[in-house]
Amino acid sequence: MDFVTAVQTLDSMMRLSTPLIFACLAGLFSERAGIFDIGLEGKMLASAFFSAAVAALTDSVLLGLIAGLTASMALALVHGVASITFRGNQLISGVAINFFASGMTALIGQNLFKIGGRTPSLGDKGRFLPIDLPFSETLANIPLVGPLYSELISGHTVLVYFSIPTVILSWWILFHTRFGLRLRAVGENPEAVDTAGLSVSAHRYQAVLICGLLCGLAGAYLSTGMAAGFIRDMTAGKGFIALAALIFAKWRPGFALIACLLFGLLEAVAIRFQNIEIAMVGTIPLQLMQALPYILTVIILAGFIGKAIPPKAGGIPYFKER
Repeated sequence: MDFVTAVQTLDSMMRLSTPLIFACLAGLFSERAGIFDIGLEGKMLASAFFSAAVAALTDSVLLGLIAGLTASMALALVHGVASITFRGNQLISGVAINFFASGMTALIGQNLFKIGGRTPSLGDKGRFLPIDLPFSETLANIPLVGPLYSELISGHTVLVYFSIPTVILSWWILFHTRFGLRLRAVGENPEAVDTAGLSVSAHRYQAVLICGLLCGLAGAYLSTGMAAGFIRDMTAGKGFIALAALIFAKWRPGFALIACLLFGLLEAVAIRFQNIEIAMVGTIPLQLMQALPYILTVIILAGFIGKAIPPKAGGIPYFKER
């Protein structure tokens, strides 16, 4: 692999990692507060659809983003009501959201646009365009530095540039603010939080809504940033990969970023290096390369993370003592 190919692969890694980063942070906030959420996939899918649909109808990427965030947070609120207010099974609620989002987006998309559940291709005003940083063209021909700056650093959309600061902000909120301390306490020992006179339900609802907001960013990026429209089930398991990254990171923001970049790199390699021929073996099937990120996800989780201990109160409904 030459230097230019390596830079291009890393560039693809950044684009492909962005939805994973947002979704992984979404799960981080929710699960740190004790609410397991395997419905990340469904919230991402709903956001991707409504972002693209509204952007296609209004030719405004900003209105599309607002619609996507609203849809994701609405589903997050449904999950919160089922898990917190009614103390239902959190895993079943998440699965229901995934199935509901998959069917809803296809049905509404077909009724609105009549093109098989897809949305029309978005124009320049309906999607996030790449941002060329200053001097990117001037420095492009400089050895080593030029390709790194013009290919890897420059030329991404605003949501890609926003993803890394979001990791830092999440770390600061969770570990250096009173709100973050209380949120983590709710996931570890809700009885102590209740005894201190704080509302366990209120903090868990806040965490669930933050989860919806971040899933909304992930979904909106998929359809209006990485692509130029919505196609059916375009999340393609990214919500579950984000959950795997969260477990791999042991519920810590910094390691979550590393895990998402790793999974993004695996996907970039699988996309870029197809139809590889190996001596004595022959050509590796395309399907195997496409499955590589998922296979390696299972291998990494099974053999390299050790014992991942979730928050103690995770997945357990809280019953207020009277």
